[in-house]
Amino acid sequence: MNIQEYADRDMLAIDVANVLAGELETALLHNDTVALAVPGGTTPGPIFDNLCAADLDWDRVRVLPTDERCVPADSDRSNERLIRERLLTNRAAAAEFVPLFIPGKSPEDILPEIEALIVPVLPLSVLVLGMGDDMHTASLFPGMAGLDAALDGDAPPLTVARPQSQPEPRITLTAPVLNGALSKHLVIFGPKKRDALERAMSLPPEEAPIAAVLDGISVHWAE
Repeated sequence: MNIQEYADRDMLAIDVANVLAGELETALLHNDTVALAVPGGTTPGPIFDNLCAADLDWDRVRVLPTDERCVPADSDRSNERLIRERLLTNRAAAAEFVPLFIPGKSPEDILPEIEALIVPVLPLSVLVLGMGDDMHTASLFPGMAGLDAALDGDAPPLTVARPQSQPEPRITLTAPVLNGALSKHLVIFGPKKRDALERAMSLPPEEAPIAAVLDGISVHWAE
């Protein structure tokens, strides 16, 4: 794990976007298509604003969420909505979006359909993660039902998460898919999340799910 500190969040957004663009460009030299997995929420928005202008063969990039709330794509809680509005614009509008949720069916019923879309793009070439104060990442939450199975090295690519702290179920990439990314980045802001990360380093993934993906990850932190 490598921790990089930035003077402010604006500098972090610019630098991380440049790093991601460089890694995608390198991956495209060796592959017909590459997969970029990114979180939703407010943290990655400024990174997306910079990354979307990168001069890449975006039509060969497959973009997917690390996790998705089971809500309509136009909901303000939808990760797909944020990714489409902030990342899949400008030059990056040519990228192909791979959804993790299809409205109209229960999350469990659509897992096989979604997995059929996900498996062909694996392994992930570039992964960006966030982390909560509770040390969850993607939608792998401490104490949630099914967490042990989602952390297992033989876990299927996706699982349905129903954390008690959240108002709706979610579909999330599992630990082996996240940890199997060729390049991994974690973006966190503020002292509380820095403290949470330091706690996670000495805890098992069952208590701190972010710990499952820290090996070889680049951490980007700003106050």
